Amino acid sequence: MGRTILVVVISYVAMLVVAFIAFTCAFVVFGSEVVFRPGSYEATTTWVAVAFAINLVDAIIGGFICALIAKRRRAHFALAVVVIVLGLLLAFADTKKRKANVGLVRAADIPKMEAIQKAYWPVWVPFAFPFTAAAGVLIGGKLKTRS
Repeated sequence: MGRTILVVVISYVAMLVVAFIAFTCAFVVFGSEVVFRPGSYEATTTWVAVAFAINLVDAIIGGFICALIAKRRRAHFALAVVVIVLGLLLAFADTKKRKANVGLVRAADIPKMEAIQKAYWPVWVPFAFPFTAAAGVLIGGKLKTRS
């Protein structure tokens, strides 16, 4: 049981690292004009699609890592539950951020870090991310258990 918890924590941290790197690279590639709606800190439809793709691939990697290092065959199920629970907690926190920043006007010359800190998603997106990620974790775990 203790090993499963450790494996889930390691896998979740790996997912956070991969997500950070992927989102940073994607933001640099696309730039703030593609990421944000004009004059706003709300994410565009394009950025939402990119984020879902990153989220899914990141979760598949996390599920694969979890299944790779776990002795229990189904440890990735525990990771999927953790991803949903923590993801929903973050989604509720994100709604507060959205309410605080929804009326702000984004200037064209704003520093990237400030723009990222004020960024927010359309209302439904943060609540969909945990379920997409959980599906990715299960896919990644299944990929490892087949090999």
